Amino acid sequence: MANNPVAWFEIYVDDLARAKQFYESVLSVNLDVLGDPNDTSIEMLSFPSDMEKYGASGALVKMEGFKAGGNSTLIYFSCEDCAVEESKVEAAGGRIQKPKMSIGEYGFISLAIDSEGNMFGLHSMK
Repeated sequence: MANNPVAWFEIYVDDLARAKQFYESVLSVNLDVLGDPNDTSIEMLSFPSDMEKYGASGALVKMEGFKAGGNSTLIYFSCEDCAVEESKVEAAGGRIQKPKMSIGEYGFISLAIDSEGNMFGLHSMK
């Protein structure tokens, strides 16, 4: 495999405005409208990205027939210190599933549940 294995991610939500507020609050980012000119029934908000840097970007997606939560994919957001973002989760309407813990030489992770019932991870090296 010549490229990194993940090229894009989508987090499906039931309430796009609520999910936008949650991720903007926890990750201290601004999400932008990402439209599909061929299908206006799908609403998307993209996470900020830089195609010249390591990692994948993605979007929050609201789409008829695809409910939030209950899926088996886990996205990890990169952080300087995952404890910082973890500390914002409950105030933003989510809950902590597993507080910051060491994963040895690979750094640290926290697991949380967002405002829509989706579990996501936070990863940092310190």
